[in-house]
Amino acid sequence: MTMNSERVWVFDTTLRDGEQSPGASLTSEQKLEIALQLERLRVDVMEAGFPISSPDDRQAVNLVSRHVRDCGVAGLCRCRREDIDCAAEALRPARHPRIHVFIATSDLHMRHKLRMTREQVVEAAVEAVRYARRKVADVEFSCEDAARSDHDFLCRVVEAVIAAGARTVNIPDTVGYSVPGEFGALIRMLRERVPNSAHAVFSVHCHNDLGLGVANSIDAVRNGARQVECTINGIGERAGNASLEEIVMILCTRPDVFRGMGTRINTRELYPTSRLVSSLTGIVVQPNKAVVGQNAFRHEAGIHQDGILKDRRTYEIMSAESVGVPSSELVLGKHSGRHALAKRLASLGYRIAAGHMDRVFAQFKQLCDKKKHVFDEDLVALVGEELGGTKGMFSLRYFHTSSGSGVIPTATVELEISEKGKLRCVRRASFGDGPIDAAYRAIDEIVAQTLRLREAPRLTDYALKAVSSGKDAQGEVVVKLEHARCSFSGRGLSTDVVEASIKAYVAALNNLVVRRRGIAVRRVGARS
Repeated sequence: MTMNSERVWVFDTTLRDGEQSPGASLTSEQKLEIALQLERLRVDVMEAGFPISSPDDRQAVNLVSRHVRDCGVAGLCRCRREDIDCAAEALRPARHPRIHVFIATSDLHMRHKLRMTREQVVEAAVEAVRYARRKVADVEFSCEDAARSDHDFLCRVVEAVIAAGARTVNIPDTVGYSVPGEFGALIRMLRERVPNSAHAVFSVHCHNDLGLGVANSIDAVRNGARQVECTINGIGERAGNASLEEIVMILCTRPDVFRGMGTRINTRELYPTSRLVSSLTGIVVQPNKAVVGQNAFRHEAGIHQDGILKDRRTYEIMSAESVGVPSSELVLGKHSGRHALAKRLASLGYRIAAGHMDRVFAQFKQLCDKKKHVFDEDLVALVGEELGGTKGMFSLRYFHTSSGSGVIPTATVELEISEKGKLRCVRRASFGDGPIDAAYRAIDEIVAQTLRLREAPRLTDYALKAVSSGKDAQGEVVVKLEHARCSFSGRGLSTDVVEASIKAYVAALNNLVVRRRGIAVRRVGARS
């Protein structure tokens, strides 16, 4: 890969920093699903994980490296040889491998976290870059907490790592502290003061603690940064990262301001990618989210509607179609065939493998029996559930609820349990404040007995929304549970709200099982 001095490179860290969102742990297979979609989106580099942090991260980076061919794959490392060795091994199958090393450069971090002197930090950074260059040609170095680092020391570190062989130097606003103007000036200062700055691409990684992640990233681009590190839907630590789709569409929509500074992103894949990441992580996209939110292309005010009918440009600076947002009704029904469904899915940006397609088609037929009108949004939701569904330890077999005025709500739930290759079914009944609460209590009894939990997981969040319009719309439920100081999320979809709620709860419990088995351990210490 060669760098164009004007083109902006998109470095996606959804699979690494994005996964550090509480409750967003992904299995290796889920990471691969997202990685293949990111490849269709045409990101330049995807950071697949922090290999030394867990066996599953190592496996995920290796799995992604084996399947992704058309963009770079990066693994994050501390400035330690064992980290670099681990990443190099995991990245071995990658066509375009990148080792990304980092160390903190602010006095606050060096003194209280690293307990290292400035001299020790420079020495560690240079040694790590040199060692990583022995493994791969493409090495990126990050100055953690650069936005709060002393400028003279930051220049010294940047000059040293470029001399040691770093092709890309990342300047993160790790805690979202900077404001536009200030952050752009930092990038400009480094490019002007560091003697060998022309020998590396400057990158930025902005967090969103003050809601300025995208603004700071764009400010950096205007001041010479040519790589932006970001995530789908802006997910990530704390308040998240700069949003990929927002940065890309700013550059795309305002060529008059960012002359020649485009990306290679296929913008029509933005919405499908957003939906997939939301489905697999369980993190709902807020309705007013820019570019991919539910309301991004909806108009309520009469004056706006009148303007749109006359010329869409009056109130839309980009079209829904340009970012892959579905807007038309799906004219398919229970008599429609597989070919028609596949063609419609393709027009929405989905390429479904044969095994998945069989299940999507079967679910589509079932939905046609329940709904009078099937919308594109319904179809997108069905695909998201199929791609996001994990075959876990627990699966719903049967449920029955009873509730009403003056009646104590009760629920009977039967789960199929897969243990050591054997299947068994367990049924429990319980009562609660409503049919959903009663069903959850019945499930808790089954799970507590099966997993031998001392206490049931605690429900911390429950969100329900209609996927499309009409009284027969599908309900999408996302729940978050907490157990042993860890968070887990799950998503369920059905025209029956109770069924969607149960499916979401069971999905979250399956994620709990994955965590308990040590298959997907949440990354710690991975900040940039």
